[in-house]
Amino acid sequence: MAEVYRRAELAAELASRLLRPGVLDEGLRSGLFLSGPRRIGKTTFLRSDLVPELEARGAVVIYVDLWSDIKASPAALVHGALRRTLAELESPRSPLLERWRRIRGLDLGAAGFRFGFQLAQLGVEGGATLVEAFTELVDQACADLVLIVDEVQQAITTEEGNQMLLALKAARDAINTRPDTPGHFLFVGTGSHRALVSELTARRNQAFAGATSKPYPVLDEAYVAHVLQRLGDDAAMVLPSLPAAWQAFQTLGHRPEEFLRALAQLKRSSRDSGLAPDQLLPVVAATMRSSAADLDLQKVQQLGGLALAIFAWVARMDTPAKGLFSAEAAAAYAAAVGREVRVDDIQPGVNELLAANVLMRLGHGLYGVSDPFVQEIWRERQTS
Repeated sequence: MAEVYRRAELAAELASRLLRPGVLDEGLRSGLFLSGPRRIGKTTFLRSDLVPELEARGAVVIYVDLWSDIKASPAALVHGALRRTLAELESPRSPLLERWRRIRGLDLGAAGFRFGFQLAQLGVEGGATLVEAFTELVDQACADLVLIVDEVQQAITTEEGNQMLLALKAARDAINTRPDTPGHFLFVGTGSHRALVSELTARRNQAFAGATSKPYPVLDEAYVAHVLQRLGDDAAMVLPSLPAAWQAFQTLGHRPEEFLRALAQLKRSSRDSGLAPDQLLPVVAATMRSSAADLDLQKVQQLGGLALAIFAWVARMDTPAKGLFSAEAAAAYAAAVGREVRVDDIQPGVNELLAANVLMRLGHGLYGVSDPFVQEIWRERQTS
């Protein structure tokens, strides 16, 4: 298993601002949304650093990734994660309950939590609502509750997901506005589509309008120095300088996996190229930057010419694309594939692109490219 680069200082800072906010951070209790491209380490940071730090400070943390099952509805994934957490807290010897009690200094032999509703009925018509479940959890734990939703922009792709966000806002308001609340409900959302994540807080019709939205703090030069230090014992490799390595890391979009692949390629190629590492690494990084999007673009190509034409229709738009099933779009697809394209032919192609997680539905009749980095590379290739 690859070594995880720990970001303890960042985790401690965020945890402090969330759980013990100063005057200027009190707005975080309305919600914190962090956005950044895919594969820059957001999920690793959340699971390896932020969640343990929050738990170490006594909070109950629920983490859910809306891309863990793209066929499931966002609401179902949130309800499922909440049910699992509640079930563990009801079990007297569950690892979660024992860990939480140990942090809180409570008797490990005491019984588990007892909720006044059936977990299986949570979210079901006639069963407990999210507001009721979160409120009871905060009251029994006498602690802050932090819900972390990764790839939160998926929630607005369905009406059910939008209703879930409204329910989460209702839970926030019901819990946090109580004068003597024993804990607060804190919502953290992260996403790879910056524009959509920003809309979740900027548009007045969104549940979390007015909440805090910030760019995710990407890995910096200290990470690059850490990697070079680990490679220092490799006698078979001549290392690049820190400035050259840092520039390459930035070229690769602050993506650690691509950076490590670039260094591996540098090691393989340095002897035969006749170039010094600082000369060769920029070439390797520029080549790998383009190839990083190839996996998704190859998925599109494998789906055929019509799927490629539909993808092009969406990718060329600066805003969410609409009119995918219009006569104008069908004519554009026909020109691209060299045959007639009927409106009935378009839906299967759109469905395949959605299933491959290349496109995402942003609302009724609105679509976007799932990974903005892939869209960026595709556009560059169209103009080169």
